[in-house]
Amino acid sequence: MLSILQILLLILDVVWFIMIAHIIMSWLISFQVLNLQQPIVAQIWYGLNRLLDPIYRPIRRFLPEMGGLDLAPLVALVAVYAARIIITNNMIALAF
Repeated sequence: MLSILQILLLILDVVWFIMIAHIIMSWLISFQVLNLQQPIVAQIWYGLNRLLDPIYRPIRRFLPEMGGLDLAPLVALVAVYAARIIITNNMIALAF
């Protein structure tokens, strides 16, 4: 059981890293540090969007429109962190 929880933590860490990379890349694109006209940047950007859209889409349905501000990544980050806390606490409980 402990191994399964550790694998879940690993998956959550990978998702966390991908989400942080997506958020930073969106800022860099918004501030025109990165240009989507460059093929490698566009490939990475659209790849990250395709990976994270299934996570963000249900969250966006519940969030109100905020103009140009998308709060779905923030909500998803908090959810991943909360899941990590829950799994870690269960691992500690299983150890005793």
